[in-house]
Amino acid sequence: MSAPAPSGMELLAPVWTHLTQIQPVRGEGVYLYDAQGRRYMDFTSGIGVTNTGHCHPRVVHAIREQAEQLIFGQMNIVIPPATLRLAEKLDQVTPPALDRFFFANSGAEAVEAAVKLARAATGRRNIVVFQGSFHGRTHQTMAMTTSKYIYRHNYQPLPGGIFVAPFPYSYRFGWDEERTVAFCLEQLDYLLHGQSAPDETAAFIIEPVLGEGGYVPAPDLFLRELRGLADRHGILLVVDEVQTGFGRTGRFFCLEHPGIEPDILVMAKGMGSGMPISGIASRAELMARWRPGTHGGTYGGGNALAAAAAAVTVEVIQEEGLAENAAARGQQLLQGLQELQAESPVLGDVRGRGLMVGCEFTSPAGKPDPTTASAVQQACLARGLLLLTCGTYNNVVRWIPPLIVTPEQVDWALGVFAEALAGATHNR
Repeated sequence: MSAPAPSGMELLAPVWTHLTQIQPVRGEGVYLYDAQGRRYMDFTSGIGVTNTGHCHPRVVHAIREQAEQLIFGQMNIVIPPATLRLAEKLDQVTPPALDRFFFANSGAEAVEAAVKLARAATGRRNIVVFQGSFHGRTHQTMAMTTSKYIYRHNYQPLPGGIFVAPFPYSYRFGWDEERTVAFCLEQLDYLLHGQSAPDETAAFIIEPVLGEGGYVPAPDLFLRELRGLADRHGILLVVDEVQTGFGRTGRFFCLEHPGIEPDILVMAKGMGSGMPISGIASRAELMARWRPGTHGGTYGGGNALAAAAAAVTVEVIQEEGLAENAAARGQQLLQGLQELQAESPVLGDVRGRGLMVGCEFTSPAGKPDPTTASAVQQACLARGLLLLTCGTYNNVVRWIPPLIVTPEQVDWALGVFAEALAGATHNR
């Protein structure tokens, strides 16, 4: 007798990690539903992708309508009108000087494009990233990622020319914000004198809120000083808004909080409401230094479905006030978590911007506590609330709900988290 055919799960590569074994058959708003009809509140948003919620009706309509007209037009051969519409929409929400766009499929591809543009435009080779960074999983972006060793484990050697500066992570240093910023700027200056001279440094690239590194917002002062330092040395500033963009932090882009304008802006995740698309924005004079044919890709810019979804995503965020809702619901979430923190010493830090909030779990000895973070996460899952962890020690529970979340839904999630927290700390 022949062996039974393997199941779908057995056919998947084991390299993926899985938070759950849930197989959703439907998504609506902040919820996912399995075949048995069980409902899960998704406060992961597919790691910051479904900012407009699952299957937003306007996004679904745009995809359906575009699919009946044109699915794909390769950018080197033709120019899909949907891609032009997307560029026009983005031009309305990006900083005024950033008026040229290049599109790709994923955040890692967009970061690679930013690196290639920075090197081409400056004639310099070195890139400075910040400790705790996550910029992707390709070889180039692995070399730029320092949040967890697993993302680059056993893949060495990786591309060179990457230098790592401290990120202003006040809680980890145990200092106030002013001292932390001063230290990190001094160390960055030290790096420019000891490792990568300014005249060989093409770009600083920074996440305005660390993603995989622990949901740590960079202080506004640090970002403004970084902009000034880049200007003084002719170094380009690249802001990686793959996870922070499209309303996530309470502004359309997080860079609006410190009021800075990067030379290159990296976009992905929430850009397409679930469709695979990413992009970079830069100034015309920088893009003009990018020799035609030196970068590209089969699908970049040519996927008309993704472009149509992204253009409507921009409209939905603007017209439905989703960034404003993210700011209000984020404040509600922070306040609720801070109240729990006052009663639970295991919550060492609660921080965030908009609906990008992290709870850092710390042991009584002041050490990272991934065990309790995982226990709370699993207890929330058992109650129907999906949350993720992050951080170098995996001791941060991160909150990433869709930006359409209501006050009542935030309150429900806080109640579930409170129950999970009480149970986990009681069993320590």
